[in-house]
Amino acid sequence: MLEKVISILFPVFAVVAAGFFVGKALKPDMRHINRINIDLMVPCLVFTSLSVMPMGSKQTSLFIAALIAVLLPGMLMMGIGKTLSLPFKTWGPPQMFRNSGNLAIPLFGYAFGQSAEAPAILLFVVSMMLHVTVGLALLSNSEYRFNNVLRMPLLWASMLALVFNFNGWTVWDPLNEAMTLIGNAAVPVMLISLGVQLTAIQWSGLRVGLLSTILSLLTGAISFAVIYFFVPLPSEHLRMMLLFAMLPPAVLNFLFAERFKVGADKVASMVLFGNFLTLVTLPLLLMAAFAWF
Repeated sequence: MLEKVISILFPVFAVVAAGFFVGKALKPDMRHINRINIDLMVPCLVFTSLSVMPMGSKQTSLFIAALIAVLLPGMLMMGIGKTLSLPFKTWGPPQMFRNSGNLAIPLFGYAFGQSAEAPAILLFVVSMMLHVTVGLALLSNSEYRFNNVLRMPLLWASMLALVFNFNGWTVWDPLNEAMTLIGNAAVPVMLISLGVQLTAIQWSGLRVGLLSTILSLLTGAISFAVIYFFVPLPSEHLRMMLLFAMLPPAVLNFLFAERFKVGADKVASMVLFGNFLTLVTLPLLLMAAFAWF
């Protein structure tokens, strides 16, 4: 079992480590690369995967499970935040919106095979769409504008993919090959970007990072328990949801916290230490996923 877990995680962590050393050596500005990734590569990946994904009751259940995994931790954090005197706008969103892109898509592919790619992308799209709608609404006062979401290529790629899927339409093969080629670059760029971001880790934020990781695992475990008992899922999707529900916070949490001035320094510690600590948490979660389901 341990050898299997290592073989799954090693490629992911190796690329992240490569990004870390590139970040230390070259100190690249990843903003433009990340923008190209989220506005071009990821939409191509989403379209080419979701447009051919088999649709049925399994996908409906997975969609419901994704909603629970994202929204329930936010509800739990309202009570936990009051008990521990933690401001919700700082501590709530990082427990809701997790690293379903940089980490989950490559992780699920290596852990569960090529058949897991489309479900992983579905989970990512649900999480991302909730983040740029519900997440922004939670953080903002009067600044929230839904028309900003309508300008996102990711949204249009998702909608077009579903239209093509439900109608049984196909894309001209050479165009599909071009989009597939672009989309295949998205995951390595995500992992390298994550490694570069880890170079900014500040050990003074360790306490915040540890508390956030504990809360992330706690709220994720409760969410997964609800999914397990109330949402009918096959075993392969249960394995995916166990990991998805307990992923570390997404980097986008920091960008939004910085924009709305809601404790960006603390959120940065949550994001960086949460992802760093996956060196410990992910092997344990993977072993549990394969042992239990």
